[in-house]
Amino acid sequence: MLINTALGGKNQAIGRSKGGLSTKIHARTDALGNPTGFYLTDGQVHDLNGSDVLLDLSLSQTWLMDKAYNSRDRVIDPILEAKGQVVMPAKSNSIDQRDYDRNLYQARHLIENFFAKLKQYRAIATRYDKLAQNFLSAIYLASTIIWLN
Repeated sequence: MLINTALGGKNQAIGRSKGGLSTKIHARTDALGNPTGFYLTDGQVHDLNGSDVLLDLSLSQTWLMDKAYNSRDRVIDPILEAKGQVVMPAKSNSIDQRDYDRNLYQARHLIENFFAKLKQYRAIATRYDKLAQNFLSAIYLASTIIWLN
């Protein structure tokens, strides 16, 4: 977590957006859609801020990602240097329109299905916890239950 020096305490990953207070959950899953890692950021923070923490290149050779993680310097180049494969469509306004395996990209629905299962837990869907540590613990607990089912 980032330190908020203005308040003298830790940032609790609660951000402000049009819809009110929000938190982004960044998740890494395996090939079966089971969770392997999480990171929380404020709701208004760009998705790339969570990618640095979850990008452990020793875990996988193929990375299925959302368009929001489309950054050559921070995401794509490190994966390619580690002899990995990036399966992610380029943004529509991107100059570099690279090819990707469309059939393999369809497996990204497993990640979305995991988030749908995670949001079935009311405490996670509505974030009742004030502290990021407690919220992350609830995510880990719900993920363990999902994994065991």
